[in-house]
Amino acid sequence: MGKPRLLIIGCGDVGMRLLPLLRARFRIFALTSQPARCAELREAGAIPIVANLDNAASLAKLAGLAPYCVHLAPPRSEGASDIRTQNLTAILPDKSRLVYISTTGVYGDCGGASFDETRTVRPQNARAVRRVAAEQALRAWAKRSYSNLSILRVPGIYAADRLPIERLQKGTPALADADDVYTNHIHADDLAKLIMLALFRAKPQRVYHAVDDSDLKMAAYFDLVADAFQLPRPPRLPRYELAQQVSPMLLSFMSESRRMQNQRVKRELGMRFQYPTVTQGVDAALDSVLQHHRFKDNN
Repeated sequence: MGKPRLLIIGCGDVGMRLLPLLRARFRIFALTSQPARCAELREAGAIPIVANLDNAASLAKLAGLAPYCVHLAPPRSEGASDIRTQNLTAILPDKSRLVYISTTGVYGDCGGASFDETRTVRPQNARAVRRVAAEQALRAWAKRSYSNLSILRVPGIYAADRLPIERLQKGTPALADADDVYTNHIHADDLAKLIMLALFRAKPQRVYHAVDDSDLKMAAYFDLVADAFQLPRPPRLPRYELAQQVSPMLLSFMSESRRMQNQRVKRELGMRFQYPTVTQGVDAALDSVLQHHRFKDNN
């Protein structure tokens, strides 16, 4: 009784990691379009609400429900705008506090440059264009509703169960070093922590890079995981050869190079990473897998 209300939109893996960090402070509602997930959400400490962001009428029950919101839902996979975010802003109360999980893809290819949050966005694929549209829609909503908006731009999320093991097992090639791109990372648990900190500490209408301290090229990340799990390293190919062997979507991920600075989350949010680098996160993932196998062997 008396706890402020928080609404989580898109309560998947990261949302489930966020729930234990917030349920003592908030009465949490979780939107789901899948009735089969209600029991799981209740067990994790949330009150499930069945509705669909693609159906504006189904969201009426959420109108004015919670002054705090975490928006984790991605846009749909077509179009130039984000209808889901537009539908959401129609039912949020004035003077809300919202944390939106966007993507580092809004910057496009930066040629491996290192930069902070002041860099202008330059989306270069349809997915990133929709994310920029979502950010713009939320900024307009925050301005007219006197609300506090925080945007976390998130890179590749990894965890023990979110590693490229299947890709390595298939032998999918990676780029040769001369053509390779710099990528950014965040452990799923650290992202959940960052979302919690943003709810309480973020400045209004502020963008934050939700990235760790790693400075890795993409193939080096694959090699790191392969070595840890005793898998073959992926073959390296020049870009023109790799383009003939991978899907256009995968190639697009391997065509944008950027190194994003994270001083703002440390300085303004007080973030202390549990896994400051991918090396530490992969080591912890390996330990977790080994402990799981030992437990199974002993039982």
